[in-house]
Amino acid sequence: MWVFVLGDLIIFGAYFIIFMVYRTQQHELFLASQQQLSLNIGALNTLVLIASSWFVARGVQAVRTEDDAQAARLIAYGGLCGVLFIAIKAYEWTSKISHGLTFPHNDFFMFYYLLTGVHLFHVALGLVFLGVVIVNVRHSAQRRVSTAEAGATYWHMVDLLWIVIFALLYVMR
Repeated sequence: MWVFVLGDLIIFGAYFIIFMVYRTQQHELFLASQQQLSLNIGALNTLVLIASSWFVARGVQAVRTEDDAQAARLIAYGGLCGVLFIAIKAYEWTSKISHGLTFPHNDFFMFYYLLTGVHLFHVALGLVFLGVVIVNVRHSAQRRVSTAEAGATYWHMVDLLWIVIFALLYVMR
């Protein structure tokens, strides 16, 4: 899992560097386009993912103490936060698209959809991983702490990536 996580961090790091190069070259365009995003929606999604990480971390602690019912419940809450994140992002994308702010609109929105879309894919994959962890925890004969830790590691990486994306797209001027 760590190799996968480190590989993803390197790939996203390259995306972030390329975004910053374009942002430097087209500062006014990026600033004007950024004004079309809702800081409140971005902040809400950030809080949702931070809450999801908290639930998943608490779930791993419960796995370690062999409180399987609590572990499954907490990890499921983390997953539900991930589903809420996807729903909020779908609302935001729908709003932007309805106003003509699509992928080819300009370079800022190309990066907006690319970064948030690739991140959304990682959230969906993370939900699959969390589902595997829940199944593993519910079958206590096969329960392994390492499975929960691996799923949590991936989920926390997804959350970390969102914090950087939020800063780059919504906050940094």
